[in-house]
Amino acid sequence: MSKLLVSLLLGGYLISFNVSATDKKIQQAESAAHSDLSSKATILDTDGKVLREGSPHWHCVPGVPVIPGDMHPMCNDAVWSELLKAAALGQPFETDRIGISYMMQGDAYVSNSNPAATDPDNGDVWVKEGPHLMIVVPKELLKGISDDPFNGGPYVMWKDTPYAHIMVPIKNK
Repeated sequence: MSKLLVSLLLGGYLISFNVSATDKKIQQAESAAHSDLSSKATILDTDGKVLREGSPHWHCVPGVPVIPGDMHPMCNDAVWSELLKAAALGQPFETDRIGISYMMQGDAYVSNSNPAATDPDNGDVWVKEGPHLMIVVPKELLKGISDDPFNGGPYVMWKDTPYAHIMVPIKNK
């Protein structure tokens, strides 16, 4: 093989390698929701840096921003984006409307009662949910919904916190 051809192939590989790190994050983020939504969404890195401009109504990330190093992608509407921002800063959160988040690749092992918990041996019930939707609603609408993540259907996660939301499993684990 000629030196020119080897140089061109190697140069092309290096260029595609540099681009692929961002492309991989974009693909990871897009996998959180159905393609009709995620292909048009703004894609953010976990640090908030814009990887791809898109719809201002949906933001997809390659991992959960409030869990350092997490690589469970999610796509969030504006209400969920505000909930995550408040949770990351430990600030109060209330909503007067519905917010939706997709996590079609599943989630990390998390406490069902405390979003700040880091010790699985702390006595909380911990869950690792498969593909699911998360729906945040005004708190008064959570009445009557189970907080048992093993009930076989939707349940309330983080019930006694400002970040309470409905988990809707959509596929068997």
